[in-house]
Amino acid sequence: MKKIIAIFTIFVATLSCFTFSSMVNATTYVDDNFAENQVIDEKTQSKLIEIKEKQTKTLQDYQEKYNSKTYGTVAYILNIVRIYSIPFCFIGIVIGAIHEYIIGIRKLDTLEKGMGLIVTFVTLLIICQVLPLAFAMFVKFGRG
Repeated sequence: MKKIIAIFTIFVATLSCFTFSSMVNATTYVDDNFAENQVIDEKTQSKLIEIKEKQTKTLQDYQEKYNSKTYGTVAYILNIVRIYSIPFCFIGIVIGAIHEYIIGIRKLDTLEKGMGLIVTFVTLLIICQVLPLAFAMFVKFGRG
């Protein structure tokens, strides 16, 4: 249970880093020569603004689709979790397979650790893929 909580916390922290990094504004700093230099150039700044506007529009589309700000926000977050869970879980499954089939040949305690990692990440992958579908069905049929 502790592993699942730790993995979920790491997953949420990683996801929040990606989400909040799109909200970075261009800033300037003063170097030793007291000349202002931009940290990011204009092209990068325009791309960041474009990404932010695209994500805001996607969030608004979800809110309009579900006719509720709360349900739209939850659906948007579940969609992001669904997308980012795939590579995260595949990396975890590969690490578990390495522990079980490569390291576990010589050390039997890592053999069980590898199987535990594989089962945990497969379960997490299934949950992250089914949860948006279950939410959509609940909103469509459960709200009435």
